Formats: sequence, C-alpha cells, structure tokens
Amino acid sequence: MSTGTKVAKAAGILMVAMVFSRIIGYVRDVVIYSSFGQNNLTDAYNAAFSIPDFLYFLLVGGALSSAFIPVFSSYIATEKEEEGWKVASIIFNIVIILMLIGSTIGIIFAPTLIRILVPGFTPENIILTVKMTRIMFIQALFMALSGISIGILNSYHHFLSPAIGGIVYNLGIIVVGSILSPYIGIMGFSVGVVIGAVLSFAVQIPVLLKIGLRYKPVIDLQHPGVRKIGVLVLPVLIGLSVTQFNLFVNQNLGSNLPEGMISALRAAQRIMQLPIGIFAVSIAVATFPTLTGYAARKEKEEFKKTMSLGIRTIIFVTLPAAVGLIALRVPIVRLLFQQRQFTIEDTQATAYALLFYCFGLIAYSSIQLLNRIFYSLQDTIMPVVIGVVTIVVNIILNLTLIKPLGHGGLALAYSLAGFVNMVALLCILRRKIGSIDGRKMLASFVKTLGISLIMGVVTYETAQFMETIVDVGTKMGQVIQVGVSVPVGILVFGALVMLFKMEEGELAKKMLLRRVSRK
Repeated sequence: MSTGTKVAKAAGILMVAMVFSRIIGYVRDVVIYSSFGQNNLTDAYNAAFSIPDFLYFLLVGGALSSAFIPVFSSYIATEKEEEGWKVASIIFNIVIILMLIGSTIGIIFAPTLIRILVPGFTPENIILTVKMTRIMFIQALFMALSGISIGILNSYHHFLSPAIGGIVYNLGIIVVGSILSPYIGIMGFSVGVVIGAVLSFAVQIPVLLKIGLRYKPVIDLQHPGVRKIGVLVLPVLIGLSVTQFNLFVNQNLGSNLPEGMISALRAAQRIMQLPIGIFAVSIAVATFPTLTGYAARKEKEEFKKTMSLGIRTIIFVTLPAAVGLIALRVPIVRLLFQQRQFTIEDTQATAYALLFYCFGLIAYSSIQLLNRIFYSLQDTIMPVVIGVVTIVVNIILNLTLIKPLGHGGLALAYSLAGFVNMVALLCILRRKIGSIDGRKMLASFVKTLGISLIMGVVTYETAQFMETIVDVGTKMGQVIQVGVSVPVGILVFGALVMLFKMEEGELAKKMLLRRVSRK
C-alpha cells in the first residue's frame, strides 16, 4: 500500500468521526449558550476548564503523547512488542499517580488559583468557578486514562474508537447537563463533563483488549524506554507550561473586559478550530505513526514524501475554510448560536473575534503536523524553543492589541503568534533534514490563496444577496442563507481547482472520499 493511500485511509476514518464529534460539540455549545446566554455564568464555566485542562495537557494530552507515541511505535515497528507494552504499563502507572496527586492539590487550592486566573470576576462568580473547577478535576483523571489509551491505539494504527470517544464525551455533557441544569444550574454541565470523560475512556477498553492489552502493575524508572520518554518529555513539558501560561494570561486579561467576552472568545475559537479538528488534526494524527515508522527505519525519502504530502494537503483544505469563515462569520455565528438567551450583540461579539482567529487558522493547522514531524524524529527540544519564543511574542501582542481592539486583539495576537511559530518550524526543519519541497509548498499556497479569495468574494456576495430575499431574523432564513452560500463557495472553489489542475485536489479527494477498509 502506498504512503498516500495509507495516510488517506487513516485520515478518512478520523475525518468522518471528527465531523460527527464536532457536530455533537456544536450541539453541546448551543444547548449551553441558548440556556444561559453569553455572560458571567458561561464565563465561569469556560474559566473552570482552564486548570484541570492544564494538568491534563501537561501530563498526558501534549507532553506525554508527544514522547510516548514515537517510543512505543518504535518498539512496534522493530518487533519488540512485549517491551513496548511494559513501557506503556510503567508510564500508565506513573501518570495515574501524578494525576491523583495533582488533582488533589488542585481541588484544595482551587480558590487561590481561580482568583489569580480571573481577578476581574465578581466574588459570586469566583465562588461558582471554584465549585465547577473542583468538579472538573475529576474528569482530568479519566481523560488521562483515555489519553494513554489513545496513544497506544494510534501506534497500532487504530483511529476509529479514539475518535468515537470524542463523540461520546460530548453526548455525556449534553445529556447529563440537560438533566441536571434545571436543578443545579450551569454546574450540571460540569457534572456532565465528568460523565463524558468516563464514557470516553470506556469506549477505548474493548479495542485495547482486542489488540492484546498487556497491562503490568509495575513501576521501573530505570527502564531504557521509560528513560527515553523522560528525556523526550521534559522539553515538551516546559514548552506546554509556557503555552498554558499564555492561555492563563488571556483569561486574566479577558476577565477585565465586559461580561461575556471570555465566552465570545471561546465560542469563536471553537468555530475556528472546526476545520483544524476535522482536517488538520485528522491528517496529522494519521500521518504521525507512519512518519515515526519511517524515522525508526531511517527511510529518509519516504519520510520527506509523507511530510510534504501532509503539509500541502493541510494547506489546500484549511486555507479556503479560513477565507470562507471570514466571509460568512456573521451568518454562521447567527445560525449556530443566536436563539433564546444568545442575543444579536453576542453574535456580533463572537463574529468579531472569529474574524481575527481565522487569520491564524492555516498556521495552527500546519503546526499540528509540523510539531509531530519533529517528534517523529525524536526531537522535542526545537519545537519547545520555538514555542517559547512565539509565546513571548503572543503575550507582548496581547498586551499591545487588547486596548485598541478589545477581545479581538487577543484573537489577533493568537493568530500572529501562530504564523511566527509555523514559519520558524519550517525554517528549522529545512536545516535539519534538507529539502522539504519548499517551492512546491509555496506554489501550492499561492494558488490556493488566489482561488480561495475568489471563492470568498463570491460566497460573501451570495450571502448578502440572500439577505434581500429571505428573512434572516428567522432560523429558517438563516439556514437558507448559509445553506445556499456554502455550496456556492464549494462549487466555485472546486471549479477553479479543476481549471488550474491542482495536484492537491486529487490528494484531498482521496482523503475525503476514499472508503476505508481495514486489512
């Protein structure tokens, strides 16, 4: 099976599951925002995620998975499966102990941590945020279990059940939150987060058993594989600490803005992350084990071919998505959220943030794969060095732009920092491995940008025309406006791609349309 076909099949599984997961995630947000609006309650709910998520991403979501998958995959690729499972068991046991300790400390000191995180909140809102934070620390433990399981399954090229886990997670939040919120308010959704995390881990268990789960209750810090992960994980740990610190700075600054701005930023960022989650993450996750295998076997040409294929396809898919979101930002936010407690003013605030977030969509999409390229080479230091520099840039831009642009300044700073990160990673990668097909990537970017801009203009004008013939004050009118504008944009983009005979069109088509069949 060719490299393109393998990646296309893996990405195909992920994309289908991701689409469903993002749809359910959208339904979750609609249920929350339509029930409570975009105000101090939803600000508290969003802020409550911050510290438990920090603990999870620090120990599992980013640092450990970035170091664990390359090491575990190398054992699988070199037919040392038994040793690989021993390493997985040791890491599993260590992480669970650390998560229990971290969660306990977090629960005890939650009031102090929240006052530092969001000093602009009222005393009543801080109390509410503390309560929800303590509840959400429980979900961090189960997300850690799920994170390690996903790392193992991805190393075996199993992608479906981890993706389904995201769907189940959001369903748990919606169902439990909807049942409990009439009695305990927005805290009901915090309980739903915990139940969702439990279910997300539970769906991984049958597949782990199927591939031959070999858990051992052992801790051996001197094992070569564990020590290797320790060496690899330390730089990423530092980098993620700095990255999360930047998010805390955003929360801190955002808490002093008018009520609801933290929620507006969160909602806009989630919309911007839709194409990242559906396309960029799918391609990056599907490509990562393949890159790791090529790196372990020192197959340099196949490695470069797979890397170039992945980056060009990500650019081709996500650049038009960014332009389309900019053109339809108000109609999309209005359609998705504007109902009941979510007002016209909330729509405008969210669309304003979305405009600036979209400028960085292609950068953060590319970074999903670029970081993994370095990790597959077992180089976790360079992404951290670059990350630290760009995060400092981000913080400086936050402080500079928040005054003239308000919450839009925080979104723009995030986007500009993403481009600094992406360009730096590409430059360092070229020095590290030689030619990276840079001219081909640049040519693909320029062509895709030109086509996307034409598509964006047509899409925007279509949306404006639809406002003259339908009542966008009704949900049906909003559905018609977006439902006509989006297909028109896709058709224009597709026609221009065929006209210019872009190679990436065929690559994207394979990833989006190929039927997935397991060997």
